[in-house]
Amino acid sequence: MQVLVRDNNVDQALRVLKKKMQREGLFREMRERRSYEKPSERRVREKAQAVARQRKAARKKLQREGLVAGARGKTAR
Repeated sequence: MQVLVRDNNVDQALRVLKKKMQREGLFREMRERRSYEKPSERRVREKAQAVARQRKAARKKLQREGLVAGARGKTAR
């Protein structure tokens, strides 16, 4: 991964680097590798994530079709 520093602006280059790392999923991977995860725990976690993805996709589909109200923002309470 490479980031160019322009006009000795290290702060901006650091922000760009962090954004690239976030997009690549490096922070998530580092957090996951912090401690050992048993294979059975990994399967349980991945299955739960898959269920959450399916529910989110179904909810988004219903919202697009207009069958369910859209998500409420922080100000619309």
